[in-house]
Amino acid sequence: MDSRSGSDLPPSLTRLNAIALVAGTIIGASIFVQPSEIAQHLSRPVDIMLVWLACGVLTLFGALVCAELASAFPRTGGLYIFLRETFSPLAGFLWGWAMFWVMHSGIIAIIAMVFARYATQVVPVGDTGARAIAVIVILGLSALNYVGVRAGSRVQTVLTCAKILAIGAIVVVGFALMATGRISPFDGAQGAPSTSREAPVVGSDPVRGAMSGVPVSDFLLAMVAGLFAYGGWHMVTYTAGETVMPARVIPVALMIGVAIVTACYVALNLLYLAILPLDTVRSSTRIAADAADAAVGRGGAAMMAGLVMLSTFGALTGIVLAGPRVYYSMAKDGLTFRWLGYVHPTYRTPSRAIVAQAVWASLLAATGVYRQLFIRVIYTEWLFFALMAAGVFALRRRPDYRPVYRMWGYPAVPLVFIAASLVIVINQIVRDPIDALTGLGIVAIGAPAYYLWVAHAHH
Repeated sequence: MDSRSGSDLPPSLTRLNAIALVAGTIIGASIFVQPSEIAQHLSRPVDIMLVWLACGVLTLFGALVCAELASAFPRTGGLYIFLRETFSPLAGFLWGWAMFWVMHSGIIAIIAMVFARYATQVVPVGDTGARAIAVIVILGLSALNYVGVRAGSRVQTVLTCAKILAIGAIVVVGFALMATGRISPFDGAQGAPSTSREAPVVGSDPVRGAMSGVPVSDFLLAMVAGLFAYGGWHMVTYTAGETVMPARVIPVALMIGVAIVTACYVALNLLYLAILPLDTVRSSTRIAADAADAAVGRGGAAMMAGLVMLSTFGALTGIVLAGPRVYYSMAKDGLTFRWLGYVHPTYRTPSRAIVAQAVWASLLAATGVYRQLFIRVIYTEWLFFALMAAGVFALRRRPDYRPVYRMWGYPAVPLVFIAASLVIVINQIVRDPIDALTGLGIVAIGAPAYYLWVAHAHH
């Protein structure tokens, strides 16, 4: 196997840090704000819960694929390394291209703005003030990671543990209040069915889910929304070069991290459905706050705003930490500016890559253009995920492919994950073809940029 992308970054991340990076990066704001996206497509609580479970299982399948590849290529860069080693440098370059200009930097801008919007509930400063807060948070967390991966990962681990404990406390208190009669349990089960469809009858149509009676198309639309709430599970692989025994630690971190997230998501949604009418679950854009108000009265929303700020800040810490490792690895391979591969002599971090990410993400947050870019491009990451999973089939035929960990369920697991990834992409193209093709175009621009770069490098 290719030995490029050797890392000058010293390994210091432990198993706990890696697990926290998986769980903390996934659990951001979406689970507290808008599970309504799923409920809008479905008529019964049991179907909603099936979607959250199914999304957890599919995310686990993706994590299993990532775990095998990370154990075979335990180097800084993650998905970029997998695509480059399996297919070509162009495939890896396109991932890094889309990451920097839109996907990863856009995620940073969006989550920073979510944090800022909730912060303005405490300190009302208007839209300009919110953007300033978002930029300050991005720059502050970038500075934290600039002075050492250990400092950034410790903060991220502490924040992840805090928000998981907080979620656990909310679920326990909520169900305890139901047990004592303070809240009538499972009111949500009595919610009226969606006005756009009648509750389906099992067996009345051949294209209906056998278990729940929901139309397959509606179930798939709901799953698309749910899978985005599980996003970010792959980012731990970016830091493989700085993880102690990465070939063994990262697969374990992926499994445990995804299991923790699935448990949190299922528990929270059970609570939402238990104490809120289904119509409220469908329409709410601040479902955790509405559930808290229903459980403990006024003041509950303020408590949930604090939890959303904690959760988004913790997720942002991990995302800011992870991204520059890809740009660093690309620079080491000569696929972007060499200065992005610079390692700070004192802090031993990819300091210039961290600065570049901070500047671009701050510009996206300050101008607001991330909205137009991000919504058009984010679905394209699933094309890369499908490609990543397909690569396992090619790699297993290579005599020099020796992963430390071989995934459970091969070949069914990667096949199901590929199918799910393609469904997300096709759904986006069908639902919004102009925006979808624009997004593909933004990613495709990376191809001529790659060939121009390679031609220039050879002169």
